[in-house]
Amino acid sequence: MPISLMRLAAPLGAALLAIAPVTSVSAQEPGLWKVYNETLKGAKYVDLTHTITPNIPVWAGFGKSAFGQAAAGVDLEGYAKKGDTFTYEKHGFAASTYNLATDQLGTQLDPPAHWAPEYAAIDELPATYAVRPLVVINIEDKVKTDAGYHLQVSDIADFEKKNGRIPEGSVVFVRSGWYKKWPDPSLSTTKPFPGVSLDALKFLHLERKILFHGHEPLDTDTTPNLEGEYWLMHNGFAQAEGVANLDKVPETGALVAIGYPKFGGGVGGYARYIAICPPDWQFGVTIGSVPEAPLAKFDKPLHFDEKAGMRVR
Repeated sequence: MPISLMRLAAPLGAALLAIAPVTSVSAQEPGLWKVYNETLKGAKYVDLTHTITPNIPVWAGFGKSAFGQAAAGVDLEGYAKKGDTFTYEKHGFAASTYNLATDQLGTQLDPPAHWAPEYAAIDELPATYAVRPLVVINIEDKVKTDAGYHLQVSDIADFEKKNGRIPEGSVVFVRSGWYKKWPDPSLSTTKPFPGVSLDALKFLHLERKILFHGHEPLDTDTTPNLEGEYWLMHNGFAQAEGVANLDKVPETGALVAIGYPKFGGGVGGYARYIAICPPDWQFGVTIGSVPEAPLAKFDKPLHFDEKAGMRVR
C-alpha cells in the first residue's frame, strides 16, 4: 500500500472501530425506542378532537365563553403600560386570554369528581391513562333510522362476534355520526340524540373491565336524570364526550393517545384524543409526511378578529 494511503487508512480504521460499538448499541434500540421505530413511526395518526372556539355547542346552563388578547397587568417601563394589549408589532409577541364558562366544553374527559366528589378529579387521574387499545363500536346505521338510538348490550355482542372480545383496559368509543353537524350551536339543544344505555355501560365496565367509554354527543344518554352518567361517576369511572372523526378510524387494531390539562381539583377536562392507526390505514398522517420541526409557515398571519371573537388567519 502506498505511504499516502497507509496514512489515510490508519485514522479511518480507528474511526470505524470507535463507531462500531455505537452502531451495535443503536441497533439494539434501548427501551421502547424499538417500539417507536418499528410501530409508531410508520403509523397513521387521526385527530379525534374538536377545536375549542367561543361559539361551539355547549349546554345553555353554562353560559358563553370568550377569547381575548392578553394585556399588561402592570407597568413595564420602556416596554408597555398597564392595560396595553401585547401585539406582534409593538412587543414582538402576542398572548391570549380565555374566559371559559365551563370545563365541560368541546371534546372532554370527565373525571368521576364531575358528579361524585369522593372520586378522582382531573389532576388525580393516573398517568397510565396515556395510551390504550382503541375499540370503536359503530351504531351509525341505527341512528339514521332512530336519532335517539342508544348503544345496547346486543350491539356489543354483535361487535364481538365480528371482532373478538373487547380487551380489558381498553377505551371504547361509540360511533354515531352525531359529530358531523359540529359546530352547529343547535346541537346543544337538539333532541333526541344518540347515547349509551345503562346496561351497555355496566357490561363494558363490569364484564369487559374497560378503562372508559366515549361518545360523540355532549351527554351520555337522554334519560331525565342522566342515569348512565350518574352510574359511571358514582362508581369511579371516567368518560369521554364530544369525540369526533370516529368514522376515520378502524374498529379494532388502533391505539388512542389521551391528553388533558392538569387543573388542580378540576371536575371536567378539555381533552385531546389521537388515534394511532396501522400504517396501511386509509386515513390519517404519518410522522414525516407533514411539517413538524420546523412547522409550516402560513401565507396569512394570525390576527384577532373582533367579530369571530378569536384569532384567525
